[in-house]
Amino acid sequence: MKAIIMTAPGSTEVLKLQEIPKPIIEDPNQVLVRIKAAGINPVDTKLRKKGTFYPEQMPAILGCDGAGIVEAIGSSVTKFKVGDPVYYCAGGLGEKNTGNYAEYALVAAHRLAKKPSSLTFVQAAAVPLALITAWESLYDRGKLNGKEKVLIQAGAGGVGHLAIQLAKLKGCQVATTVGSPDKSRLALQLGADYPILYRKTDFVQAVLDWTDGQGVDLVFDTVGGNTFFESCQAVKIYGDLVTILEPDAALGNLKIARERNLRISLELMLSPETLNIVEAQKHQAEILEQAAQLIDQGELKLHLSQIYPLNEAAIAHKFLEKGSVTGKIVLQIDAT
Repeated sequence: MKAIIMTAPGSTEVLKLQEIPKPIIEDPNQVLVRIKAAGINPVDTKLRKKGTFYPEQMPAILGCDGAGIVEAIGSSVTKFKVGDPVYYCAGGLGEKNTGNYAEYALVAAHRLAKKPSSLTFVQAAAVPLALITAWESLYDRGKLNGKEKVLIQAGAGGVGHLAIQLAKLKGCQVATTVGSPDKSRLALQLGADYPILYRKTDFVQAVLDWTDGQGVDLVFDTVGGNTFFESCQAVKIYGDLVTILEPDAALGNLKIARERNLRISLELMLSPETLNIVEAQKHQAEILEQAAQLIDQGELKLHLSQIYPLNEAAIAHKFLEKGSVTGKIVLQIDAT
């Protein structure tokens, strides 16, 4: 099979298209997926530059997100059959025999969900990691119940544009930071109540004005850095701040957060993979099942930014690393 192989940490030049053996089912609970498309996420570029979670198992195939057709099933698999269209977030962190920048992948059956019927494989491949991140952040960590005012940082991004919709599905009022008028229009189309052009407006003051000086019930930080610490000022007393980035103590402190009695939650949707937490992996597949229903009902929409063929994975990484990407980037592996 054809696959993009990462030979060593470094620039995009380390990503090489190679012919390698097709994986063979070795576990009765495994499924062989013929991959039609693979999502590209910021974690992919970080792993490429800094090294994978499993450096002793190099070379590696990157790509956590995949969508394709079940090619074969292990003897214990009952939920899926050959020919089923599926999508998932699994592998791609450097472990041997995983990764989705390839024509085939082995995936544990409990990691899979049926692909939304209304989406193409390319569209479906863009969903899993970003959707699960937003879902766990807002629903599992933030415990939204529909009465809240929420601020979503970078609402036009891959995670942010889905987070806006998930918050609105609960009935929340949503403010979001965006970097341009075009992104502001997209945020409004997705249901945001108050797009904030952060390059022209102090988002903290804008949020305080929007909430009569109280602050929002929850801030979802997808940016990190200084934005995380600044966000503390935009959360109401006893409110929630959920971040998907590790706070950098060199950039600030939590004095304001402590004074305001904030509940700070850290979200890393890859933990079930890295720590091999099977029940959490099953939960994430259940999230994808619920998301598929919402997508097919027209209640959740995906915004695609760019589509690249498999052999242009390096170009796709360069595009993502330029920053300010709207929506998601996908590799189309099998156009048939």
